Amino acid sequence: MKIIIHTDGGSRGNPGKAAIGVHIASEEKLLFEVAEYIGIKTNNEAEYSAVVRGLEYLVQQKQTLTPSTIEWFSDSKLVVEQLSKRWKIKDARMRQFAQTSWQLMEQVGGTHTFTYIPREQNKRADALVNQALDSLSAVS
Repeated sequence: MKIIIHTDGGSRGNPGKAAIGVHIASEEKLLFEVAEYIGIKTNNEAEYSAVVRGLEYLVQQKQTLTPSTIEWFSDSKLVVEQLSKRWKIKDARMRQFAQTSWQLMEQVGGTHTFTYIPREQNKRADALVNQALDSLSAVS
């Protein structure tokens, strides 16, 4: 089974109010979607948090979902390159996010590939981030 995941994270201010968007689908159907406020974070922390949230979902579904291939798409070059182990991770916070991600990937199993895509190709995950952040403005 192949799973396709689009993630995005963003903050209004850097750091600022931050949210994540995660869209997970098989080739046949939508499996999971979340738009979630995550507090005051940097943009990079939000981007990584979206990946971790997607992985947590896969771990929770391990009894019923057994993907052999997981294709990740993100508009964060930093996250894609670091999780693909092509870039060194100098920042301790980002290193912790990456280590958490790799540990969760081991629990999920399968082959994980990370691909950078421009924001225009990541519209659903981006819309989920903005939905979560816009809902804060409506409440305030």
